[in-house]
Amino acid sequence: MSADSKLLLPGRTQSAEEIRRELEQARAQIQSSVAALREEVSVATEWRGWYRRDPLLWVGAAFAVGLYLGIRSSNR
Repeated sequence: MSADSKLLLPGRTQSAEEIRRELEQARAQIQSSVAALREEVSVATEWRGWYRRDPLLWVGAAFAVGLYLGIRSSNR
């Protein structure tokens, strides 16, 4: 529950409209959070961004893998 939600006092009941309104607010918050999370995951898992940030690392890694595979296949 959010920090601004009301505490129910003994003997006090919420109307159906108040409950619906709170549910709609909670749904909207959840939808907003899910959309933000999807965007963060999308950015974090995009390999092109990783390559743009440090292309020499990736070129070096590709060279190392190619060298390893080349040496391995020539030993057979």
